[in-house]
Amino acid sequence: MKLTFLGTGSAFALNNYQSNMLLEIDGKKLLIDAGGDIRHSLKAVGMSYKDIDAIYISHLHADHVGGMEYLALASYFDPNINRLPLYINERLSSQLWNEVMKGGAGTLQNKIANLDTYFEVNSLPKNGKFIFEGTEFQTVQVVHYVDGYEIVPSYGLIWNARNGKKIFLTTDTQHCPNQIYSYYDSADIIFHDCETASFKSGIHAHYTELYTLNEKTKSKMWLYHYQDGPLPPAAADGFSGFVSQGQTFELCSLEEDVLAAFERLSFTVM
Repeated sequence: MKLTFLGTGSAFALNNYQSNMLLEIDGKKLLIDAGGDIRHSLKAVGMSYKDIDAIYISHLHADHVGGMEYLALASYFDPNINRLPLYINERLSSQLWNEVMKGGAGTLQNKIANLDTYFEVNSLPKNGKFIFEGTEFQTVQVVHYVDGYEIVPSYGLIWNARNGKKIFLTTDTQHCPNQIYSYYDSADIIFHDCETASFKSGIHAHYTELYTLNEKTKSKMWLYHYQDGPLPPAAADGFSGFVSQGQTFELCSLEEDVLAAFERLSFTVM
């Protein structure tokens, strides 16, 4: 199991592409979010839409869904590609089509298109989970921003690698340690979005805020979704560090994978 960061930049970054990831399990690849520069960030790691086996969408900002029209049309007109499974919270699926994709992807000749035209849609309920290649993913609602008086969430992910390590991927969240501390505490590895601009937007955790977390939490936290320009000394400040564009994390090595499978087999036999 390995996680490759196709990009690590913020929505408006000109470097490092937008913060989308590719999780590979047993040779199959789950794309986590698909920002507007997805075709370029895939190419940068030697891949294309043809290498994707499923998609997960966390929320509807352009740096996370701006490339969905491209993926839809490229795969639709490729006779060798079947509809890709799409995992998305049920609150977002209709909005993804009506508010994001319909204007471009809805223009098929002599056909009334919808999201199901392009993808095998799996709408996830409140507290929903999904399984990809034998691994269960728990969606985690986090606070992204407040629209007037309504909280607008993003849906992070928690999953276990086959070696037992628990991974928490925030996607996009404000600094809400009281709300998500238990997720921090239970995780072995945390991938956390992190603003590094001189001003705070209020919709992402800022580096100066994450810096105040306890040392144990920071030591297992990798930071991404940062702005262009110089970065703070994350490792010296107690974090695991900043993720680099194209960086791959071996969340479960082949040796660990085989050992975990052997242990499961031994338990079954006993």
